Amino acid sequence: MRLYIDDIRTPKNDRWKVVRSYTDALIYMSKVGCPNYISFDHDLGEGKTGYDITKWMVENDIEYPGWIPEEFHFNVHSANPVGKKNIESLLTNYLRHREVA
Repeated sequence: MRLYIDDIRTPKNDRWKVVRSYTDALIYMSKVGCPNYISFDHDLGEGKTGYDITKWMVENDIEYPGWIPEEFHFNVHSANPVGKKNIESLLTNYLRHREVA
């Protein structure tokens, strides 16, 4: 399962589930669980960002049936360099912490 979070862009192929907002991402993950791969945009044009989605994932410990932390991968395709770094740092630190715990 692959999730592409972006309010404007579309992925190059149809192997992705595309969501356009913070709310849509949370609804999707609440229903089907955390995907094995997520590509994030930071600026979602609605006040909430890709970083807010990342914080929600970490705060909820992204514990879903069948989710395997070792198989989770992510990409940040955002053109916002600060937002990109924030998402990458938060998720990398979270995953590192899960490995140790």
